[in-house]
Amino acid sequence: MPDYHVLPAQRLTGAVRVARPVPPESVTLKSPALDVMTDLRNIHAAVIELHKTMESANAYMIQRGIRSLLVLNQDQILTGLITATDILGEKPLRFIQERSMKHNEILVSDIMTPLDRLEAIPIEEIHHARVGDVIASLLDTGRQHTLVMENDADGKPVVCGIFSLTQIEKQLGTTIPSTEVAKTFTEIETTLMH
Repeated sequence: MPDYHVLPAQRLTGAVRVARPVPPESVTLKSPALDVMTDLRNIHAAVIELHKTMESANAYMIQRGIRSLLVLNQDQILTGLITATDILGEKPLRFIQERSMKHNEILVSDIMTPLDRLEAIPIEEIHHARVGDVIASLLDTGRQHTLVMENDADGKPVVCGIFSLTQIEKQLGTTIPSTEVAKTFTEIETTLMH
């Protein structure tokens, strides 16, 4: 390997310690929003394909210890988001009743939130936001997750981050009162009206 050289090494002797990461500073509502964002530029996104079963999506979330997956089509383009709430909530039961299907036949595409119903916050907004701003935004929409967008080198939109209410709670060390019940009733009322 003529283009590479052997790196100098030294023998270990005496008392040698192992480095430990510096514990992160505790997060507060006034901390920068970036402190609680899962940055997909540094961490692989948890993804699943449209045609996978709902049960396999649930198993994957449990395995990774997360509560949402980005849903991609065969071209690796974002088509939606599926959450633990989607899987464990009323959506599957409604789908079974409407389509006369078995629970294990329900696909991710059947119960995910499609792309056209998702919103994302521009990364430029996040650079100036605080954790409290993110929480207020999540509570306002009644969602557990929100996406963060930026434009790639070609000017095309790319999801570069995710905020998760559960992750923020862990980092804050407290529970955030949710508006989930109100959101569910609003969705039911809207469905009944149509």
